[in-house]
Amino acid sequence: MEDQIAELVAKVAALEAAGSGAGAKVTNTMFAETYYYLTIPLMIIIHAGFLAYEMGASRLKNVLSSGVKNILAFAFMIPTFYFFGWWVYFGFPTGIPGAAGPMGISGVEYANSIAWGWGESAQYMGPNIADNISGVFFGAFALFACTTASIMSGAVIERIQTVGFIILAVVLGSFAWVVAAAWGWHADGWMVTKWGVHDFGAAGLVHAVAGFFALGVLINLGPRIGKFNADGSANHIPGHNMPLTVVGLMLIIVGFWGFLMACVVPPGEAWSWFPDKFATIYGTPITLGSLSFNILMGVAGGIIGAWLFTRDPFWMMSGALAGIISTASGLDIYFPAHAFLIAMSAGLILKPCADWLERRGIDDAVGAVTVHGTIGLYGVVMLGIWGAGYPSLAIDNAPTVSLMGQIGGAVVFFLLGFVPGYVVSYILKMFGMLRIREGAELAGMDLVKVPAAGYPEWGTDAPVTPAE
Repeated sequence: MEDQIAELVAKVAALEAAGSGAGAKVTNTMFAETYYYLTIPLMIIIHAGFLAYEMGASRLKNVLSSGVKNILAFAFMIPTFYFFGWWVYFGFPTGIPGAAGPMGISGVEYANSIAWGWGESAQYMGPNIADNISGVFFGAFALFACTTASIMSGAVIERIQTVGFIILAVVLGSFAWVVAAAWGWHADGWMVTKWGVHDFGAAGLVHAVAGFFALGVLINLGPRIGKFNADGSANHIPGHNMPLTVVGLMLIIVGFWGFLMACVVPPGEAWSWFPDKFATIYGTPITLGSLSFNILMGVAGGIIGAWLFTRDPFWMMSGALAGIISTASGLDIYFPAHAFLIAMSAGLILKPCADWLERRGIDDAVGAVTVHGTIGLYGVVMLGIWGAGYPSLAIDNAPTVSLMGQIGGAVVFFLLGFVPGYVVSYILKMFGMLRIREGAELAGMDLVKVPAAGYPEWGTDAPVTPAE
């Protein structure tokens, strides 16, 4: 009898232990799934911000066309990233021809097995109650792709053809930045494993790539009519609604919390780096608490730096973006004081860098090349100074962050943005698909491209005045 009781007690204990473990596993799986799921609507707030930002920065006659372009960028990015962008990310971390990487989670063969929307891999690219992560992880990355397209969108307002813009957005969001992410963000990425490139918050591989893609487009697109005088001096072309633009910029800041939250890997899953703590996409340790300190200090530093130089609310809020972007590469490494000082310096140099670009005849309507491109590379290089010697990847004998590695990464990010932006826009220009006709630009794109008027009772334009 005693033996039977002891056996029964042992069985009950085993069942309780199994039940507890299963419950913990379910709880953790649901947490990880919910975690990434929530980053998606937070990042959509970024696009609400870009929408307001660009429409406010447009003249009355172009308000809705700027909004439509932004909406279409979002819409076209999702299916194109689904059908081939996601595959590129997993297929080419080691470069061409797409060999498998040391972690065993990359290469063309691996991408074929998990990242096509058809065949055997479709089980990971559609409803599957046994897979709690692929869909939400894909969703977060798809929103990164949308962000790159929206960055480029603001620079080219008021003169770009809609179809040409969509083609450029697809090339940027579903190919160019994805290659940068595969090389410099994936744990098997050759820039990470060979150079020690570290770009936690995507200052280079999202922001700089998008910013310099926009620069390549702007060179071929040309300035808005009336932007420059015969002697090369620039005129200021004000948008119709500065408060809307400033609110839009603040909404982008709100969305950044989701963007950076999605750069963190939750613990406790088969695909996690650790069973008990958060990690970066490189597997290096991070906490949401440290992220909160540094994001807030970055925003504040960027605003203060821009305020000290300009006193202009547009540049102050652009400085908030620059503050986050300049610190994004090392938000997992910096102390808050580092983040504040780097962000403040970014805010201080922001307007001079934008003015320098304008003096070269580039009409960047919202300063996207400077805010995202120049400051993005500035942030990548700054980490090479302040984070040198820090392990860039959580593996044995890990490469370390170095100034030369970060400079090399910055050069690659520049080229991955600028070259395709310039080449594709040049081809579109050759076929007459890049810029609207002069008459349509003068009349206003809303009149000729959109079957509605943003403010029908207000008129159509805002004055052009000499820039200071």
